[in-house]
Amino acid sequence: MSAKPSYGAVLRTPRAARTFGSALLGRLAYGVLPLPLVLTVKNATGSYAAAGTLVAVEAACAVLLGPWRAGLVDRFGPRRALLPLATVFAAFLVAFALVCWTPGAPLPLIGVLIALVGASCPPLGPTMRVLWGRLVPDRALLQRAYSLDGVAEELLFVTGPLIVAIPVVYAYPASGLLAAAALVLVGTAAMVTSPVAAQVGAEGPDAKATEGRKKARLPGVVLPAAVAAATGLSLGGVGLLGIAFTESHGHPTAVSWVEAALTFGSAVGGLAYGAVTWRSGGRTRLLVLASLLGCALAAAGSAPGVAVLVPAVAVVGLFIAPAVTTAYLIADEAAGPGSRARAGAWVNTALNAGSSLGAAGVGLLVGRVPLPLCYVLVAAPVLCVAATGLVLRAGRRGGRPAQSSEPASAVPSSAAASSS
Repeated sequence: MSAKPSYGAVLRTPRAARTFGSALLGRLAYGVLPLPLVLTVKNATGSYAAAGTLVAVEAACAVLLGPWRAGLVDRFGPRRALLPLATVFAAFLVAFALVCWTPGAPLPLIGVLIALVGASCPPLGPTMRVLWGRLVPDRALLQRAYSLDGVAEELLFVTGPLIVAIPVVYAYPASGLLAAAALVLVGTAAMVTSPVAAQVGAEGPDAKATEGRKKARLPGVVLPAAVAAATGLSLGGVGLLGIAFTESHGHPTAVSWVEAALTFGSAVGGLAYGAVTWRSGGRTRLLVLASLLGCALAAAGSAPGVAVLVPAVAVVGLFIAPAVTTAYLIADEAAGPGSRARAGAWVNTALNAGSSLGAAGVGLLVGRVPLPLCYVLVAAPVLCVAATGLVLRAGRRGGRPAQSSEPASAVPSSAAASSS
């Protein structure tokens, strides 16, 4: 293990580059999928309304069943759980593509297939975080691994649509679904054949004996899941607010700069955050990051023009990846062996569910409420959760003897071992 944790040390860890690269290849399918999915349904039904509704069904099935699918990884291990899920997911994608290749497919059949696509998507992200814990048990190095993982995953969702844009828009949209099916199959197969994948989920007879203790530790996931849900609520409508802002200031095409600024800020913030060895406790750090994110978001709405909004949104982005990374680390710490994939999936589910609800909420606000106030209202969920958490933690400390209220391994330590 490197004496000086760094991103280079993460990637030089034996088997890390291969496992991480395979996971990213499989997860690229999720970056590729949204654009062809929407266009395929629209072409098959001839209706944007139907496309929006059916894609929302797919997203709901993917989000709500995420913890259950991750639980299969905890119980059976990546090799026995992920590959069957990836195979079923790819099969449903292929079936969906064939059914929707030409217009006129029955709407109920499209609805069933798209729901099955969402229900079966393999939890590659939560599983990779479990594998990171096996690859780099040092907590300081694990923080860097999680930061690198989060930034890379975010970039996949930026590059994915660019990869399939030309064939999907100008040829057959359903061809993008076939590409996603191939990516998830190849990536998952390469990921689960990594030697480290065999070390997860095969605890043997001791697993049942410790199941009660594992379940007892899951309440510790409540805080990171709550912050993740609030973060999703606050960020879910930022894209729509950016469109409304740029249009109201006479520069509608500048919305791409706003989106790019958010992604750039998150990438920079994530990499910078992961490179620091923090001495503060994880839970307090998470609440402070959430507070800063909310304050930056509320302030962005007061920008006098697009030229100020772009850097203001980049500042918002600085706190996104650090907050999400910290939430995953705390969930991993709270869950313990045998529940880590499920704990990470709860955070992921909370984030995505919050994002969907946030987008819907902003749709109701725009046009009815002044834009600066919209930004303040959008920031309110994450600010309220952060403020409540900080007040509760301060109250607990006030009634206890002077000692740390954080888990011991929340502070990076070369001796602390974990799995994520």
